[in-house]
Amino acid sequence: MCKEDIRWIWQHKDYPNFFYNKEGLVDLIAQIDYERGQLDALSKLFNQDDIRNIEIETLTDEALNTSLIEGEVFKRESVRSSLRKKLDKNFDAFKDKYSTAATDSLVEIFLDSNMNKEDLTLERLHGWHNCLFENNYSGLHKIRVAAFREDDMEVVSGAIGHEKVHYKAIPVSQIKEGLEQFIIYCNNSKENIYIKSAIAHLWFVAIHPYDDGNGRIARAITDYILSKNTLRSQFKLYSISSVINVQRKEYYEIVDSSTNLLYNPNFDITPWLEWHLVIVKEAMKQALKNIEYLVQKTKFWDKYREKPLNERQIKVLNKILDVGNENFEGGINTKKYISLTKVSKATAVRDIVQLVEFGCIKQILGTKGRNIRYELNLN
Repeated sequence: MCKEDIRWIWQHKDYPNFFYNKEGLVDLIAQIDYERGQLDALSKLFNQDDIRNIEIETLTDEALNTSLIEGEVFKRESVRSSLRKKLDKNFDAFKDKYSTAATDSLVEIFLDSNMNKEDLTLERLHGWHNCLFENNYSGLHKIRVAAFREDDMEVVSGAIGHEKVHYKAIPVSQIKEGLEQFIIYCNNSKENIYIKSAIAHLWFVAIHPYDDGNGRIARAITDYILSKNTLRSQFKLYSISSVINVQRKEYYEIVDSSTNLLYNPNFDITPWLEWHLVIVKEAMKQALKNIEYLVQKTKFWDKYREKPLNERQIKVLNKILDVGNENFEGGINTKKYISLTKVSKATAVRDIVQLVEFGCIKQILGTKGRNIRYELNLN
């Protein structure tokens, strides 16, 4: 191979023995361990039912966001119901009207990657791929499911005639051997679990063994590795994909620059590891906030559960409680209430007035007249 033809990470003479500066990541790993300790300590304040609810919401976030990264949209109610059928002993599956065959299959990946601590195998990877594409189609295109791609692949973007090649995956002839090495690493490497999860993520993307779904499976593998240090009956309480989705432009850019030797001539994946570890830390910090919101939510309903609230009012209150007052931009007003509940203006005004009378919400200081807005009363 001519020197000028060597462009992709798998073409480097040292691949897959990736180079990285582990010493430069020590402080970041210590920060992650601290956040993990905070998360574990806070989670011990809850009973098993509450923890299971946190796990269901976390897995729902993971499933929704790993799909959104690839432009695929699912309804939150559908994903949550599919998870509750599997995990919530009090859930009445016969009355379920939200879950779908697609979300049932999707959540199987996250149940297996988070709960099944057995060694990773090719059969498991194929099973996850089948859950993503049970109808054998990706959009309009028929693809091979639970089987390696049969053609060389380029990751491209841009309009027809103006495509940009972001990455060229390893040749078909090298997929089987490459995945065998990869699986051995995932099962046997003693590397720090956070570094290991980041390496596995990038390595799987570099192999790109399937016609489609490689990014989602790479993120499921990250979940699998990070879940290895939880109890068999528990899930990790933070969602990596939720943070990646917010920063997906940076995600694609760092993957591109790490796998392209034109940008990474030293075969150094330290920048990718650092970026990925920051994502893990931010996911844990967000999880801490989510648990704090759950504490608020529990206290709120302990105080107001006896009030004669209708379904619309409960829906809006839970919507705010799920994200926190500070993240429910602009507070609640008549227009936003109508948008959330699909009722008339008269009904919305009546519901809001009643919520104020019950003490559930209060007027935001400085707002009045047509611009009056309300927030939860958490005192």
